[in-house]
Amino acid sequence: MATFLYRLGRLTFRRRWITTFLWVAVLAAVGFGAAQAPEAPEEGSSMPGIEARKAFDLMEQRFPGSEADGANARVVFIAEDGQKITAADNRETIDTFVEHAADGSQIAGAVNPFQAKAVSKDASTAYATVTFKVKADELTDAAKKHLEEAIEQARDTGLTVEVGGTALATQPAAGAAAELIGVSIAALVLLMTFGSLAAAGLPLLTAILGVGVSMSSIMALAATFEMSSSTGTLATMLGLAVGIDYAMFVVSRYREERAKGHTPQEATGLAAGTAGSAVVFAGLTVVIALAGLSVIGVPMLTKMGLAAAGAVVVGVLIALTLVPALLGFWPNAVLSRKARKRGRITEGGENNGGSRWARFVLRRPVPVLLASVAGLGVLALPVTDLQLGMTGDEAKPTSTTERRAYDALADGFGPGFNGPLTIVVDAKGAQDPKASVQTIEDKIGATEGVVSVSPARYNAEGDTAVFSAVPADSPTSEQTKDLVKTIRDERPATEASTGADFEVTGTTALNIDVAQKMQDALIPYLIVVVGLAILLLMIVFRSILVPIKAALGFLLSVLAALGSVVAVFQWGWGADLIGLESTGPIMSMMPIFLVGIVFGLAMDYQVFLVTRMREAYVHGDGPGQAVVTGFRYSARVVVAAALIMMAVFSGFIGSGESIIKMIGFGLAVAVLFDAFVVRMAFVPAVLALFGKAAWWMPRRLDRLLPKVDVEGETLSRRSAVAAPAGGVDEREAARV
Repeated sequence: MATFLYRLGRLTFRRRWITTFLWVAVLAAVGFGAAQAPEAPEEGSSMPGIEARKAFDLMEQRFPGSEADGANARVVFIAEDGQKITAADNRETIDTFVEHAADGSQIAGAVNPFQAKAVSKDASTAYATVTFKVKADELTDAAKKHLEEAIEQARDTGLTVEVGGTALATQPAAGAAAELIGVSIAALVLLMTFGSLAAAGLPLLTAILGVGVSMSSIMALAATFEMSSSTGTLATMLGLAVGIDYAMFVVSRYREERAKGHTPQEATGLAAGTAGSAVVFAGLTVVIALAGLSVIGVPMLTKMGLAAAGAVVVGVLIALTLVPALLGFWPNAVLSRKARKRGRITEGGENNGGSRWARFVLRRPVPVLLASVAGLGVLALPVTDLQLGMTGDEAKPTSTTERRAYDALADGFGPGFNGPLTIVVDAKGAQDPKASVQTIEDKIGATEGVVSVSPARYNAEGDTAVFSAVPADSPTSEQTKDLVKTIRDERPATEASTGADFEVTGTTALNIDVAQKMQDALIPYLIVVVGLAILLLMIVFRSILVPIKAALGFLLSVLAALGSVVAVFQWGWGADLIGLESTGPIMSMMPIFLVGIVFGLAMDYQVFLVTRMREAYVHGDGPGQAVVTGFRYSARVVVAAALIMMAVFSGFIGSGESIIKMIGFGLAVAVLFDAFVVRMAFVPAVLALFGKAAWWMPRRLDRLLPKVDVEGETLSRRSAVAAPAGGVDEREAARV
């Protein structure tokens, strides 16, 4: 592989105009395709294999013409202190609102709170339910505007009116500002690392072009593969981060080869053959982690994972082709200012910060190892209290009307009112369907933890009924989760006595089922992803211990990151520092996201850092000296890469949405722990303790595994033919 990439690097260096034109043409082609493609569908709620989703499907089948998950708006009316919502003027305002709202287009109905007994016991709060014939993403602007006008008219009378539900739900702000902040910090880190505007700008330019190609491709294929507009969010985040990192690794190795006296073209080829090989394998580990999301069985996650994997592949291809081509345009501009002024390039000095740190760890491997493991272990302790779920309006800022409506309903009707359970009864097999439904309704109503049940609503055939059960506790509480489990556990006896089947659904039950599905999928996902990655790393490093050590270090960092997420977002520690207004369960998909994304990124650092150690060991360095050599040449670049990743992810902590905050925070701290604790402390300490045994592999296994030249052994003879010692070859520089 090293020889092939060496030749590819030299070819693209020589044919830089053609290579650049081809990438610009690709961007233009996919951009045109994206512009001509049909609009992407909105996010779907497909979640195969869970009871709550099956119940929704049954409702759609038995109640034709009415969407089981159609748009709705719950309009909450709150009387002023000391007044009653039932006062004549307030009642007139609400009656007028209901009449006005019911006349809108796409409206299925508007229920008056005084007719539906939707008034709190203290008469301080009431709510009107407005339902639509279509889903939220299918609502027209006219239908939304009509409802908004009715709400404003009610507010103009002096009554406090808030609105929840899906019809007018505010969407999270686009991440453009966060991405801009991340890119700006990345540019600063690159400038400080390389000391050259060209060297800092080249990775940014190629990463942005790669994201443009990836996102345009996703938009062009969105309608064909039913990918929602949010599918590309993860692809953008990762494409930007790895695109910058991969280009930075190639540029850094190019500068290092120039420091050895090689001409620009030869240095480009050697950089592509060595750092490029590491880029390929690092990219493969990320792709494995992202493509592995498909084993979970959730279509949305599968599409997000594959789209992001495609963005990573584009980043790898650009690092191997476009970056060498651009080096051909600026062979000396990417060097530091000092190097250009002095005519001599110094890259990776004998006693830089990386080598000094490596020697410190080699002298004290046991204390460093124990400190890193103990520190990460303590941070991981909160994971034992992990509660998975999905937050709703209660997690939104108090500045939103949805949050204020949620709080008003909880105060007026009890904490469980915002999360009613929907019971769908299939009475086709019952001798007396209505009597069976009534028995089930009475049984569930008498269950401890249920405050009330609503009258059952039947379909036209009278063989299917739907009713609601209001829990005593909030939708995200453990008590409500236990209540759903209790109802389902007691179901067989009830069904046997009535001859009717029933299922529990609704948003609350759906969130509980999704959390359980994610929890059940985590271990198989870990086994598949970690197993494949260990095999890949065995091929790269020709070692048993190094891949296992890499996987164990990753588990430490991801558990510490997840523990930090629990401490902040579930326990509330330091929540004010990041503007988090409420705490609750951890997003169901967060552990999966954290494992998948961070595993790929962690293996990036593993490959780039340890490959240099392996390269030094193969070329004759002792085990300890190989660690020092690897840190001397790679530590600064890995640190810069980690800082860039953290900058990109941390930008999302400023989002107003708690879920986006959680993802940004979790990924940022995971990169912090993995890059600076695991790769910089845990890894060298383990290698120091095991010495030569760290690079041992059974001969039989070594023969079975394919041999791939990542260290550039085949390029050793080529690298001996260098330009005159002392730095920049002026004739070569002038020629290019």
